[in-house]
Amino acid sequence: MLARLFPNPKIILILFLFCFWELPLPAQELRFLKDAEVVPSKLEYFRDSVQFSVKGTIPIESVVIPRNPELRLIFKAGEKSLDLGSLFLRKGLANYSYEQDFKLAFEPWMGGANLELIFFQGKRKTGKPYEKRVISQGVKTTAFLAKIGQVIPGEDIPVLGMMFSKRAEVMAVQQTAEFTILFDPGTAEFEESDNNLNQLNQLRTFLMKNPVVSSVKVTGLQSPEKEEGRNSKLGMDRALVVKDLLISENILLREDLIEVNSRWNDWFDLRLLLTGYDKISSALRERYYSILMEESDFLSQQLELKKIPGFEQVSRDLYPNLRAAKIEIVSGPNQGLAPSEYAVLKEELDKPSSVSSLSFDDWVKGAEESPRLEDKALIYSRMTELFNSSMPYNNLAVVKMRLAQRTVDPDLREKLWSEGIRLLEQGIRIEPHPYLFYNMGQILALKGAYWEAYIKLSEAASKSRDPEFLKTNEGLRGALDILRGDYKLAVLRFDYPFSDSKDLFNKGLAYYLAGDFVNASLAFEESVLKNREYGFGYYGLALIAANSGQFEVASIQLEKALAASSFLSEYILTDPNFEEFRNREGFFDWYKKNKSSK
Repeated sequence: MLARLFPNPKIILILFLFCFWELPLPAQELRFLKDAEVVPSKLEYFRDSVQFSVKGTIPIESVVIPRNPELRLIFKAGEKSLDLGSLFLRKGLANYSYEQDFKLAFEPWMGGANLELIFFQGKRKTGKPYEKRVISQGVKTTAFLAKIGQVIPGEDIPVLGMMFSKRAEVMAVQQTAEFTILFDPGTAEFEESDNNLNQLNQLRTFLMKNPVVSSVKVTGLQSPEKEEGRNSKLGMDRALVVKDLLISENILLREDLIEVNSRWNDWFDLRLLLTGYDKISSALRERYYSILMEESDFLSQQLELKKIPGFEQVSRDLYPNLRAAKIEIVSGPNQGLAPSEYAVLKEELDKPSSVSSLSFDDWVKGAEESPRLEDKALIYSRMTELFNSSMPYNNLAVVKMRLAQRTVDPDLREKLWSEGIRLLEQGIRIEPHPYLFYNMGQILALKGAYWEAYIKLSEAASKSRDPEFLKTNEGLRGALDILRGDYKLAVLRFDYPFSDSKDLFNKGLAYYLAGDFVNASLAFEESVLKNREYGFGYYGLALIAANSGQFEVASIQLEKALAASSFLSEYILTDPNFEEFRNREGFFDWYKKNKSSK
């Protein structure tokens, strides 16, 4: 494709001579296919199919031209092609007209396929076309970007499945929590206010339940108020004060886990506050969003905000919440097995018997403490023989899922998935726990059985009222809604306080495909703020920019996306959303410069 977009002069000459030899007229001087049209102009995957209409006219230049006209439609990519047959030509006084609808079952190769009209006249069955014209390039498969746990080349393997423990009845996954410390205008001094003391108490309670800390991010903020200063120093000072507080109060003991940064001249946090602000109408909120999403500079946006009626009240209510430092903690429950218990566990694994001197909880601890998936599989497999519980069947199935992610052998992957489903079915016979239905839905989603997966996730939702479980379950259901083409329902699924970049990207994708670019941009931006190395969030922002013709903005976002993801480096070359961007002069040099080497 790039060679066609940016050929050198020699290639232009060769192509010209070839076309001149192949056709009576150069391709640029179409006589009979010049008004051919496809609707929509860019083909798009939607609900397992590609649907479009082809229409146009063929002029009648004299009583004998065209002679025996025939018009064929071909959908092809490389060696793959689909002959859609001859179009019916309706003869009129001045032309032949044609219009025909098509609905094709989507196949993966169609993503980079061209839709080509081929016109014949004169002697029949010569096999030599008179004119050709590509009327559409590629298929928009934006929905396929939805994250359902698939492995993406060049990225960390996502952690799949829900493991649970009978001793705690909680998911053996890490939890994320956010706390906000507020400051007086223009200061970075910690104040023992009711809000701040309450936030610290909630933080201590969270860490008591989840003492194994993986990461801590402290982000200093400052409002646009005059008292807050005109540089980013205040926000960083606040972040450092809170970091010191967490250490000095023995709330967090490992300083190396704390990442400190700040945001300044950035409307992101105000946009988040506006989503939950109920003192303005929806129409007025949209007016705020339209200004905050503009690509103009911070001060220009601030001047526009002040023109909105009632802005003084909004700023009085919300700006104090921007004199803050946010603390985001990712941590999990304590796990472990005593050395003596571990020795017994190893002995019983080496010499299996029908009974065990260890308790159910001891076996669970041993499995969760084992770092290798193969060791976990061995322990959970033994537990299925010792205990009449759905738990080891569920967790062994999750191990099979994660092993499947790590193999490049498609046959082995299918085998592991099948084993996982069989284990989950056995677990359901013992106890129909919602995790088993969720995990079965996860496997079916990865196998591409979206509707069957959806049914299992619906069953999972009906069996639990736990908000954390429902959030995770609805996140996967929302991703499947995207793939199934039900974008408005997908938006509703993401009405939860998600904190993972993957879920936030899916949320943005749902809004984008539903046509709500304001909320899509908010979700995409939050996705990249959660993880600056997450290329898909930047890609989402580039989609919005390209859709509105802001190619310079799209270029900036795509540079970040391509630097983060080798998959996106290839995807952009066929994504019709960026066709106009690819056709711009200099694209080839830009692409070579920014292509990910991951």
